[in-house]
Amino acid sequence: MKAAKWRELSPKELESKLGDLKKDLFNLRMQHATNQLENPIKIADVKHDIARVKTVLRERRMQGQEG
Repeated sequence: MKAAKWRELSPKELESKLGDLKKDLFNLRMQHATNQLENPIKIADVKHDIARVKTVLRERRMQGQEG
């Protein structure tokens, strides 16, 4: 998902999505470790989504402190 889509969500929704993404990453890593993961690129995609969510949350915290 693009960062613009993440910016449309509320902070509570972002926190919820972040938790879901971390669980997904854990499950993908477990599948990879047991050789059950068909597409290892999914791990990188989830990591990128986690970074995007964290970036959007950080931007909003900084705007709240400055504004």
